[in-house]
Amino acid sequence: MPPSPEPVKPKRARADLMALALLLPMAVPLLLTAWGALTAAWHLEGWHDLAADPQTLPALAMTVWTGVLSSTLAFGLCALLLQWSFPGPRWPELVRVLSPLLAVPHAAFAIGLAFLLAPSGWLLRLLSPWATGLEAPPPWPTTQDPWGLGLIMVLVAKEVPFLLWAAATELQRPDVAQRLALELQVARSMGYSARRAWWSVLWPQLLPRLHWPLLAVLIYSLTVVDMALVIGPTSPPTFSVLAWQWLQDADAARNTQGAAAGWLLASVVVLLASLAWWLSKRPHWHARCISGQRGQTTSTPKLKPKPWQGQGQGSLWVLLPPYLAVMLALAVGSVAGIWPFPAVWPQTLTLQAWASVASSANTVWNTVSLAASSAAVALCWSVAWLEYAPKHWHSRLQRLIYLPLVLPPVLWVVGVHSLTLQLGWDSSWAGVALAHTLSATPYVLMAVSPAYSGFDARLSHITASLGHGRWVFLWRVKWPLLRAALAYGFAIGFAVSVTQYLPTLFVGAGRLGTVTTEAVTLASGAQRSLTAAYAWLQWLLPVLVFALAAWTGRPRRY
Repeated sequence: MPPSPEPVKPKRARADLMALALLLPMAVPLLLTAWGALTAAWHLEGWHDLAADPQTLPALAMTVWTGVLSSTLAFGLCALLLQWSFPGPRWPELVRVLSPLLAVPHAAFAIGLAFLLAPSGWLLRLLSPWATGLEAPPPWPTTQDPWGLGLIMVLVAKEVPFLLWAAATELQRPDVAQRLALELQVARSMGYSARRAWWSVLWPQLLPRLHWPLLAVLIYSLTVVDMALVIGPTSPPTFSVLAWQWLQDADAARNTQGAAAGWLLASVVVLLASLAWWLSKRPHWHARCISGQRGQTTSTPKLKPKPWQGQGQGSLWVLLPPYLAVMLALAVGSVAGIWPFPAVWPQTLTLQAWASVASSANTVWNTVSLAASSAAVALCWSVAWLEYAPKHWHSRLQRLIYLPLVLPPVLWVVGVHSLTLQLGWDSSWAGVALAHTLSATPYVLMAVSPAYSGFDARLSHITASLGHGRWVFLWRVKWPLLRAALAYGFAIGFAVSVTQYLPTLFVGAGRLGTVTTEAVTLASGAQRSLTAAYAWLQWLLPVLVFALAAWTGRPRRY
């Protein structure tokens, strides 16, 4: 008789059931959202109108230009800053600086940069007395320029800290950091220069770990809407802005054209991401890094290293000044009264804008409640998923979990709106909270996963040998040791929720205002001080949460 098949192990069966139970609350809304976005583009009339519209090709070309160039510049600058900083004594300082930089929302940074670069902005005010001699703001396209340079600057400034943070989550793992540092020392002992050793040993191991963050950066650059509305080009606009305008139109035919534009943008994103992946696999891509040459020889002149290379100083000087200038411009703009051009400082200071913000307590409460609830739910789900889901489930289904990062925001909000309509949550706090939670979960999972994967599993055996169960191990050993990663995961989810513009406006139908929707709406008007106050508050709320996370995760001494 043939041997009977072995029964499924009860332990593995329970793990699969637990993973399925955890997956359903997240997978069902994600799949329904994708289905709602897909069905919105089934109307052929929308595709015909899209092909016949004269704005389609110029807007699409502008999107490709700004998205690809900003992503390439951010990727290259991130690699250089990492090479200058890690490993080094100032690497921990750079990691600590990333938290307040990440807390600056994209829209707030765009508004502050517009205050700096506008024809009546602070930069021209500083130069006018001795360089330009201007007595009135010039008609220069310094913001919303037709070449998209302002949008590229903002995207690069915001994407570099995110990529550095993604790299830091990997390099801060003790096992990875120590191993890479030892490998660099071995390479130096074999005659390789510090630069050649870094690019030949460390970078080829780090780059595969950054594939998902790099993909998120590329997709965001190609599909961003709120920043493009504030500082992006207008003639033509980016394709995502054009699709968003069509989706907001009262005409149903324009709505179907906007949905078709969203799927065309998604196709372009997939094409460019596939092209980037194909180029990264070419043999010549890493040929120079792993050629095996030992850097300096006796026949070549030895280059003097920069005094800040390898110490982290160069990274800090590159990252901090733009952010400090932007936030200072917002702070001064929020209390500025009468401020004629070309005066460098306002003639009068007033707190009228902040009084208006304080009178809108409901807007602040909506922002805090949505961000706190969505971040908490996303963190709890991510921890439960990493704790109970088998590795083969996580490796196969993480693409589904990262679906909000892949779909363009204009398509994502169409799908989420369709889901909230089916649930009866349209124009409600619950519907907007669901949209924020689905958007924040991939970022929280991305923040917590490296710490979980690097946790020493031997501690669970030691706890079990002392007679304690799984919950005692989690509450008294594992989660206290991971409190820094968990706290930063919550802060990341909070910051992502605060920056949500399209889901809040579309799902909430304009009835649920947040500081982000108010700031972006006011940016197109003439209320300069009120816009700056809302933009500053949009930054202040995540900063406070990041500061609380840093305090929670600091080492304890007993």
